[in-house]
Formats: sequence, structure tokens, C-alpha cells
Amino acid sequence: MAIPVIDFSKLDGKERAQTMAQIANGCEEWGFFQLVNHGIPVELLERVKKVSSECYKLREEGFKKSSPVQLLNKLEDQEVEEGAIKRLDDVDWEDVFFLQDQNEWPSNPPEFKETMKEYRRELKKLAEKVMEVMDENLSLEKGYIKSLFSGNGVHEPFFGTKVSHYPPCPRLDLVNGLRAHTDAGGVILLFQDDQVGGLQILKDGEWIDVQPIANAIVINTGDQIEVLSNGRYKSVWHRVLATSNGNRRSIASFYNPSLKASIAPAATKEEADALYPKFVFGDYMDVYVKQKFLPKEPRFEAVAAM
Repeated sequence: MAIPVIDFSKLDGKERAQTMAQIANGCEEWGFFQLVNHGIPVELLERVKKVSSECYKLREEGFKKSSPVQLLNKLEDQEVEEGAIKRLDDVDWEDVFFLQDQNEWPSNPPEFKETMKEYRRELKKLAEKVMEVMDENLSLEKGYIKSLFSGNGVHEPFFGTKVSHYPPCPRLDLVNGLRAHTDAGGVILLFQDDQVGGLQILKDGEWIDVQPIANAIVINTGDQIEVLSNGRYKSVWHRVLATSNGNRRSIASFYNPSLKASIAPAATKEEADALYPKFVFGDYMDVYVKQKFLPKEPRFEAVAAM
């Protein structure tokens, strides 16, 4: 079983209706799908691979001194002394930093900033095209999701990028690459490693690999898309397995509502039909940061009570 792979260029041709249906199926049945021929130049994606790999090489020694490595070393020492050991269930084997318009970016390698700025511009445009497809498939006005996320144009939607590497792990039995969770926000666009796997989604009680495809962009829907679609689209549990060989690259970008935006089901004729509460996204994030790796339903209950 493999998640859907969709040729995004066919939206502009004779196969538009079929492509729209494929995306609807990806959102409704999977919560994840991969886009190929998405319009982002391959040359730019190759540069992104290059600068992110070079950036990690400059951070590699730092990761060896990081908390996950120290905790794992401590556990292994304990195993030798006591013969008993337990998993690090609250730790991720991940080197990570975040890119936003306002924060400080790595200055090495020298071409990192310009390459990632260009990449983020292209990716943001792709996210907005995907949201317009969702608008149409949900029978909403064109631009509805974008407007909702901006508080009807009053606030700037959040657009952030998480640059991660999952280095080789010596004890796969003791630590996760990234713990299972759903994403809090809107539309997530992932440029994953095309050589080293590890990303999995939970479907029908089974963990399924998200197959690496060169230069594809993986799309998944977050909790806010589930809410505004009134459950028609689901945010899906996913995780990253640690691996013993290979250094997995993962660049995830998040097109999320402004913290001040109000989110509520849009696809309902009557308020009584709404399966989710109306809330301010910032309030939801206050709950999410404490409950990210726990079941999502209590998050909606908690924010409804605010």
C-alpha cells in the first residue's frame, strides 16, 4: 500500500477533473499525498538539497553533544550496570532548526539564505494553489481557506519551515526519529529525502511508509483543515523512524492560520451540524504544545471550553 502520487500539472489540462478527484481522495482517505510536476524547478530543489546538507555538516558535531545523544549514552551506561533499560519515549533523534521571515537564519554555507528564501517563495505559492483546490473540492469560494487563515485579510498567515536531519542512530530499539503526532496547523508541504526513508503514516490501524520519490513534495493536512472541513478531511498520525544508516533530510513547511484567526467548520449548513467548536488558533496552539503527542480529540474539547 502506498500513498497517492498525483501529477499536479494535469490540473491545467484535459485531466483536470480526474486530478481534482485524486486530490480530494488524498485529503479524504489518506490525509497525505505526493505531488510531482508541481512547478518548483528541479534546479532549485537540487540547490536546496545541497545547502541543507552542507548546513547539517556544520552542525553535526553539535548534535553529538545534544540532549538526545547524551540521554541515549546515559541509558546505555545504565544497561551495562543494571542489565535493565527502557525506551526514550519522550525524545526525538532529530537535529532541527526553524526558518521564519522574522528569525535569524544560518549564514553558512553562504548561499543558504538566498536559496531557502527562493524555495520558500515557491513553496508558499504552491501551498496557496493546493488550498484553492481544497476550496473547490469542498464547494467553498475560491480563496476561502487563505482568507480564513488571515482573519479575512487582517492578519498575516503563519508560514514557517522546519529543517531537520535524522542522523544514523546506534540504538533503534531505544529511540524514535520523531514521535507520532498530527500537525496542528493547515497545509504542510514536505520535501523529504529521496534516498533515506523513515516517514510513516497511520492508516486503518497500520503504519505505512511514505515512499521516497525524487523531487516530489509531500502534502498533508493539519488539524485546522480537519476543523474547517468539518471532519471531511482528516489530519493523520505520522512518525519518523530512526535509521541505523543514512542521514535523512526532511524540510517541512507549514502554511498555518494567524494566531489571531478564528477557525470553525465551513462546510455546514446549520451550526448544529458542526462537529468542531469555533476557536482562535492561538488558543489551540496553547493546548497543542502541551498535548502534541497525545490523542487530538481532547485538544478540541479543551479549546471548546475556553
